[in-house]
Amino acid sequence: MARVKPSTPLRREPSETHAQNGSAATPRRRRQSVTERIEHQLEEVAEAAARDPQEQKQAGLLALAICVGGIYGAFLSWGYFQEKITTTTYGPQHLRFTHSIFLNTIQSAFAACTGFIYLYTTAPRSRTTGARRIPPIFPTYQILLPLLTIAITSSLASPFGYASLKHIDYVTFILAKSCKLLPVMFLHVTVFQKKYPVYKYLVVLIVTLGVSVFTLYNPSTSKKSAKHASKSNAAEVNNLLGLTLLGINLLFDGLTNTIQDQIFTKFRGFTGPQMMCAQNIMCTLLTTAWLLLSPYLASTPLASAIGLPPSTGAGELRDALSFVTTYPSVGIDVLSFAACGAIGQVFIFHTLAHFSSLLLVTVTVTRKMLTMLMSVIVYGHKVTQMQWLGVGLVFGGIGAEAWYQRVEKKAKMEAKKKEAVGKKQ
Repeated sequence: MARVKPSTPLRREPSETHAQNGSAATPRRRRQSVTERIEHQLEEVAEAAARDPQEQKQAGLLALAICVGGIYGAFLSWGYFQEKITTTTYGPQHLRFTHSIFLNTIQSAFAACTGFIYLYTTAPRSRTTGARRIPPIFPTYQILLPLLTIAITSSLASPFGYASLKHIDYVTFILAKSCKLLPVMFLHVTVFQKKYPVYKYLVVLIVTLGVSVFTLYNPSTSKKSAKHASKSNAAEVNNLLGLTLLGINLLFDGLTNTIQDQIFTKFRGFTGPQMMCAQNIMCTLLTTAWLLLSPYLASTPLASAIGLPPSTGAGELRDALSFVTTYPSVGIDVLSFAACGAIGQVFIFHTLAHFSSLLLVTVTVTRKMLTMLMSVIVYGHKVTQMQWLGVGLVFGGIGAEAWYQRVEKKAKMEAKKKEAVGKKQ
């Protein structure tokens, strides 16, 4: 009887395997090889079934709905608690919580813990042991310096942002925070000598015009400004100071985003969960160190120069803890604020991992618009018709920029497809 050659050649064993296991190892290895081939065929069948277009569409829509709903729910709640903590008063004496570094420390600590949980749950499992292979949070020594830089810039940004809320209302704050494109482009043009297409400069012009219209036609400039400024010129100075502080905040935000982009470009394989965990760990260490040192620096000119709130002499940490223990409701608000922000970051990184960045831009822009509407409704801000025109210019410019990006990306993808088809032919 003629021998039939198997369709798939058996895997050959290295000589050291035979030397260690003897002749009995060969049949066992052959049985394992056949088993592996069967499992591989079953995996191919399962994968083919998973590629069913209808099932893929349903799964994609469900995941998209969860991501969008998570971003909206987390950050709308986050915005509600942020405005409540930073602009409203507590207790019969109507005191405001002004301890921004303490607030940032709680926020970053929550985000670091949540980021580690996210990193652990998304880590791939080993095929042999089933254990999760968690990537290192700090994979190389070279990445420490850029991570430390973004930790410093993001930690410095928030105090200026919260200080601006003493002079402008929250609606203006949110509208200006939607214009991160301006500082990013400014840094790229001035520092990195990068050139942009004409439409991006038009977008910047439209967005700047929208913010200017909204600010100029503010009926009361700010509830806080109206209480403390009896003259219109004093209110204008107060408003200008708030916008200046907010501009510094946006510059730090733009620098943070720019360095983050460079990290992802330079350190290939460094993922969003790693970034979330590493950045927030460093931010927590920096702000905690500052809180511990603040009693020694509170009486120096440095504290007021960088926008820190005045201290009673005990330091911001002790002042903040005293405030929380005196008014426990603010402690609940701070913890809720931190938890919403941390969960929102997870949804953002998850959306980036499974969908396009353009989709994330659309979601975040509409989220900020909804945050503005929520602030107007819940906290009773007055917005004039001209101000709504300014809002329309801002979000219209941002939407146009996102649409142009989508068109450019689609054109690049089609060009790559044509190039691939041409190479095959």
